[in-house]
Amino acid sequence: MFATTTELDSRIDHVAAAPSDVGTVELVVARPAVGERLVVESGELRPGVGLVGDNYLERGSSRPGGGPADPLAEINIMSARALEAVAGVDRERWPLAGDQLIVEFDLSLDSLPTGSRLQVGTAVVEVTEKPHNGCAKFADRFGLDAARWINSRKDLRLRGICAVVVEPGSVSAGDTITKL
Repeated sequence: MFATTTELDSRIDHVAAAPSDVGTVELVVARPAVGERLVVESGELRPGVGLVGDNYLERGSSRPGGGPADPLAEINIMSARALEAVAGVDRERWPLAGDQLIVEFDLSLDSLPTGSRLQVGTAVVEVTEKPHNGCAKFADRFGLDAARWINSRKDLRLRGICAVVVEPGSVSAGDTITKL
């Protein structure tokens, strides 16, 4: 059963209260092929590649007509609190969001303006200006109310952020995430 807008609105304060200085990586998820998800204990982040083993480069652009992968979206990062609000506490459904990193961290615009850098495990990523929006697939997986809600608060970036890898390194579930 999908969460309603009223239920989601009741969870917004919890989402907004995520830690903003030091957080935790909750899940690392590779997408080896379209529609596939693989939760990994640890992964390697590389500039120009994103998460090694993910299909970011092969998949290319989602825009009509295709094209190369968007260089501003190597890594998609979503708040564990926002994801829990739409998907529930059962983490088996969390990889369906399609984000490579699920974090217990404040991803809001005030906390992380474009250009902000984050230490994630031993890697460093930089927040890009590309918005990360919920799409039809997100609505199919979590409900239309969830898709509308996740896109409703651009200031909180409920759907998450897009980032690029600026320093390679490894990231594992349980690693810290901090602002640099």
